[in-house]
Amino acid sequence: MPSQISDAQYGASGAPSGAPSGVSSGAPSGAPSPLPDPAFAAALRFNEAGLIPAVAQDWLDGAVLMVAWMNREALECSLATGEVHYWSRSRQEQWHKGASSGHYQKLRGLRYDCDADVLLLSVEQAGEVACHTGARSCFYDQGPSPSGGGPGAAPPPADACTELMRVIEARRDQPEPGSYTNKLLEGGDNRILKKIGEECAEFVMACKDGDPSEIAGEAADLVFHLQVALAHHGVGWRQVQAVLAARRGAPRRE
Repeated sequence: MPSQISDAQYGASGAPSGAPSGVSSGAPSGAPSPLPDPAFAAALRFNEAGLIPAVAQDWLDGAVLMVAWMNREALECSLATGEVHYWSRSRQEQWHKGASSGHYQKLRGLRYDCDADVLLLSVEQAGEVACHTGARSCFYDQGPSPSGGGPGAAPPPADACTELMRVIEARRDQPEPGSYTNKLLEGGDNRILKKIGEECAEFVMACKDGDPSEIAGEAADLVFHLQVALAHHGVGWRQVQAVLAARRGAPRRE
C-alpha cells in the first residue's frame, strides 16, 4: 500500500590478509568474483604519465568510495595480492591502501570502461572507512563549500534498498510526528509482524493475478515492512546483503 509508506520515500568478516584484527566491518565474506588475468592490462589506455584513474566501489551496495590513480605496477600488485594498491601522485610512490591506517581494500572484482581508460574496482572496505578524513566515502559534500568530512559525513549514494533502510533507521533514531514508519516501530513486533503477514498475502495474490506492475508494487511494500522489522531488531540491511553475497557460488541445494 504505497500511500502508507510515503514518509519513507526519498527525493566484512574477513579483513584482507595482512589487515590487523578488528578493522573489518564484521560482515561475512562472500565468494569473490574472479579477477581478470593480468594480461588484460595490455588493453588499457594509460595516460602520458603511465597512469589510469580507478574508481573504488563498494562490493555490496555499489556506493562509490573513492577515486585514485594506478600505474601498471599498482594494478599488477592489486591482482597478485588481492589487496588494492594505487599510485600516489603527491608522494610519487606505490600506495598500498590501508597499510598505515588499517583501512585495507580487498579486491572483489575489476572492470574497465568502454574507452579502456578508467578502471572500476569492486572492493570490500575494511573498517567501512575509505576517506583519509574518516568518512566512509570521499564523496560526501554537496554544499557551496567543502566540509571537513569525518565519521559524521553524509553517506555516499547507494542502491535504492540501502537508501530506504537509511530513511527507516533515521525515523527509528529521530521519530517524526505522523510518520507511518514510527507508528509501526511504536507498535513493536505485534504491529510490524502483522503487517508483514498482510503484505505477504497481498504479494502472493498479486503473483497469482500475474500483473507485473502489481507484483512489483506489493514486493516493494513487503521489502519496506521487512526493513522496518530489521531496524526494530537492530539488524542492518548491509548484514542481509553480506549474507546474500556469501551464498554466491555456494553448493547447490538438492
